[in-house]
Amino acid sequence: MAAEVAAAVARGAPVVALESTLFAHGLPRPGNLIVAAELEERLRDAGVVPATVGVIGGSPVVGLSSAEIELLGSGGVAKASARDLPLAAATESDAATTVAATAWLAERAGVRIFATGGLGGVHRGAAATFDESADLVALARTPITVVCAGVKSILDVPATLERLETLGVSVAGYRTDRFPGFFVTDSGHPVTWTLHDPQQVATAMAARDELGMTAALVVANPVPEEEQLDPAWHDRLLAEAIEAAVVAGVDGQAVTPFLLEHMQRESGGASLRANVAAVRDNVRVAAEIALAWAAR
Repeated sequence: MAAEVAAAVARGAPVVALESTLFAHGLPRPGNLIVAAELEERLRDAGVVPATVGVIGGSPVVGLSSAEIELLGSGGVAKASARDLPLAAATESDAATTVAATAWLAERAGVRIFATGGLGGVHRGAAATFDESADLVALARTPITVVCAGVKSILDVPATLERLETLGVSVAGYRTDRFPGFFVTDSGHPVTWTLHDPQQVATAMAARDELGMTAALVVANPVPEEEQLDPAWHDRLLAEAIEAAVVAGVDGQAVTPFLLEHMQRESGGASLRANVAAVRDNVRVAAEIALAWAAR
């Protein structure tokens, strides 16, 4: 743990975790490092300590330094889910952490709130391939609050919501009764519960602790409507990307990056801009929740 993060956790000050896969694998260089620095700065400006998570030389770090962020964002590092952490340790590897690994490490360090873009979930065609993100299982066993823009719209959203319910992960829309679709404000699916302000989220976190529950709380915060992809354009781009993947014979784990790259290219970067806008707003909401949690 960075000294600043450890001190903040010890005194109950507001802290928000950030994942490193976002800038190491999800955003193009060199803008990725600009976004990474901006997200931390936004938290500091709100009075919250940032705790960006990654693996350096095999050692998990909660609270990466600027130099460590630059190292992971320079390209060529591994992408580590929770299952990969022991292997990264054994091989003394540098690795960017996914939602699953970030949530696991942050919670073990005492950080209770985590901001990201979109969660992983059940992939299209998973009934045949069993392709499902490790994010779901990690959230089922990690009592952390994750602020996200729903799950990536290229996934099987209704199946993902069913799995989250089965796994006992609490899901609430933030000021909405619709589940966000990452690039768009509305995935087309409802949520049962809505939380309207940071204090309600903090109350839900406290109740979860009192009940002895060990799964995550997902706060689904839609990308600002004015910054979403046009929904009709999004649906057309996604359909074209899926068709292109079939024609190219892409399957398994290669499908998600293929679809994301296809949508980014064909949208002229609009999907990437919506992605960054979603992360920025999730960081804003996570900061407000962290302040409310610290005030308890």
